[in-house]
Amino acid sequence: MKLENSTLLIVGLGLIGGSVARAARAAGLCRRILACGRDRAPLQQALEDGVIDEFSTDLPALARQADLILVAVPTLTVAAVLAEMAAELRPGAVITDAASVKGRVVEDALHSLPDGARRFVPGHPIAGSEQSGYPASRVDLFVGRKVILTPGDDTDPDAVQLVTRLWHAIGADVHGMSVARHDAVLAATSHLPHLLAYSLVNALMRVDESGEHRQGHEQRQQILDYAAGGFAGFSRIASSDPHMWRDIFLSNGPATIEVLDQFMDELQQMRSLLEQGDGVAMESAFRRAKLTRDRFMDRFSAATSATRLPSMNSGSRVDFLAEAGGPLTGEIRVPGDKSISHRAIMLAAIAEGVTEISGFLEGEDALHTLQALRDLGVAICGPECGRVRVYGVGMHGLQAPRGPLYLGNSGTAMRLLAGLLSAQEFAVELCGDESLSRRPMDRVAQPLRAMGADISTAADGRPPLSIRGGHLQGITHEMEVPSAQVKSALLLAGLYAEGETRVHADLPSRDHTERMLEAFAVRVGRSEDGSDVRLAGGQKLQATRIDVPADISSAAFFLVAASIVPGSNLLLRHVGINPTRTGIITLLREMGADLEILNTRRVGGEPVADIRVRHAVLRGIEVPAALVPLAIDEFPVFFVAAACAEGETVLRNAAELRVKESDRIGVMAEGLQALGVDAESLADGMRIRGGSIGGGEIDSAGDHRVAMAFAVAALRASGPLRIRDCANVATSFPGFLELANAAGLRLRAEQEQIA
Repeated sequence: MKLENSTLLIVGLGLIGGSVARAARAAGLCRRILACGRDRAPLQQALEDGVIDEFSTDLPALARQADLILVAVPTLTVAAVLAEMAAELRPGAVITDAASVKGRVVEDALHSLPDGARRFVPGHPIAGSEQSGYPASRVDLFVGRKVILTPGDDTDPDAVQLVTRLWHAIGADVHGMSVARHDAVLAATSHLPHLLAYSLVNALMRVDESGEHRQGHEQRQQILDYAAGGFAGFSRIASSDPHMWRDIFLSNGPATIEVLDQFMDELQQMRSLLEQGDGVAMESAFRRAKLTRDRFMDRFSAATSATRLPSMNSGSRVDFLAEAGGPLTGEIRVPGDKSISHRAIMLAAIAEGVTEISGFLEGEDALHTLQALRDLGVAICGPECGRVRVYGVGMHGLQAPRGPLYLGNSGTAMRLLAGLLSAQEFAVELCGDESLSRRPMDRVAQPLRAMGADISTAADGRPPLSIRGGHLQGITHEMEVPSAQVKSALLLAGLYAEGETRVHADLPSRDHTERMLEAFAVRVGRSEDGSDVRLAGGQKLQATRIDVPADISSAAFFLVAASIVPGSNLLLRHVGINPTRTGIITLLREMGADLEILNTRRVGGEPVADIRVRHAVLRGIEVPAALVPLAIDEFPVFFVAAACAEGETVLRNAAELRVKESDRIGVMAEGLQALGVDAESLADGMRIRGGSIGGGEIDSAGDHRVAMAFAVAALRASGPLRIRDCANVATSFPGFLELANAAGLRLRAEQEQIA
């Protein structure tokens, strides 16, 4: 069903329903817009305003005409509405709702709708105001605001896509999650604050159950006269509709009680600090809350701005404080592979059908890719515990975003999306943070231009990238420097190109894209050594299941850490051992590391295994040129291994390290030298003579891999290390601190305000 040919019925023409009608009419989204409600006055006004084409208080009569129905009534009224129109629904009609509690509504839909709710897509627009009713409705109410969809496993994918297109077309940022996750999140972020606001006003004004005040008029008047902005701001949401919020709390009581109990525990702790007069602990708690609030406001401002660009200065800096620790023992599983997570989301988005992804990396880089595809109109549920469901739109189903696609610090996302978007029928801009904005993009832009793409960059080939899609022709591209990102961008563009696209390099590079394309039923030709890859344009992708293995780049920090600390015996579970990524394993073994590969298996086309690592005496080596592209991301921590090894280690042919998130050669050399290590920076690599490591302070230059590498170096340092500017660790390794400390490191984060 096409949205522009559909008849939209809105049940409940209040703030939400009226705003949807206004926005849909202004955008010309639907052929006809109908409305139903108990009060004729707003319906008549909407008809006179030209917002709707027809109205009635007879719901079954209108339901018989509708292709898409939005139920925008109070939560406890949804069941009656569904039951009243269930017998009159047209075949294939899609229903969605706007209730802020989903568990209760989904149960009602399952009992009321004839097809077991397969065509019911539960939804919740997180938008509103203190005013209510049709007169408060606005055409721009949903612009830049989030709408959460909670489809079930059996929900019709076409219905999900139709509802997604509706919300996306009227300006909303569409997210997806499970019903249980939605109700728990909203209990914490919306329902509890409203409960507290109502309770605070009642407590301060001393209003009893009869509505009578339990204190004198003078005291009440002074509270009102001298109330500061804090009271006004906090109590603002107590002006919301009491009837509506009664229904919400009755519908979502268990989740609200759970988060209320957590809040009461926190409140009791604060009461104890007041009794004890513990100003130090109190200020520390306030400082943590302030930093959290500041980060939230940065993200909120970014999410609601037209360009989605976050603030470049959050006002705080994260440092790591590390001390000697170990040995490393036990079993751990590091997060999912970042490279595979990026590719899984992109290919699933343009596939036909629903793709289920498990093990997805919930780090900032991969989440930026996920958000970019949402901005392109793709319905995505999750991630929740590494699980993501992607409702593919097919090769030509992506929609123009409302503004630039912000990709944070992810060069992988920018380069791969450049290929994917170079053939779309709309213009788009790709931008990122300060670090990404310094990185070269010409090596991917130039061959895409040779295919017929219209791509422009900032000075010196840096981001942002402005792309205007066009008709592409397949080419043969010879890569002077092996690059999986360039190769992948050309293959993604090649899916849309006329003829064959072929990419060749003298040395192989990562082949995750080739493997995953094959998993999505695309025919890919590859030479035996992987140096030559080709595919024919015009192929379609079929949805599949993807299990993302643990990231070997993340595992590398623990492989080195356990190797350099006596007594270590650590098992890493479910690690991806793709042969184009195992350069770090080969290099460490060449140095004498004790690494054992166990339980080798294949998952979704990717080889995985468990790796046991024990302490061993390492020796310096000269890195073979053929291994450089197979370990390019692991060299920061490899340099730490070299600093702990006996003798000299030399790396050459790795100039690409100078144009990563930082100049990794320069930054690592400077940091090692500051700790007393004999390290010499070379034009295309580094020379390191192993020895002792001292304590001190080093600057990670905002590079997540550099920060984690020096955290590992602290295991052998003679004194504590302060590693500055580590906030970006979350881009590739969420939960690094917790996992590292559980394994045997001694590491903590410290946040401080900066000018």
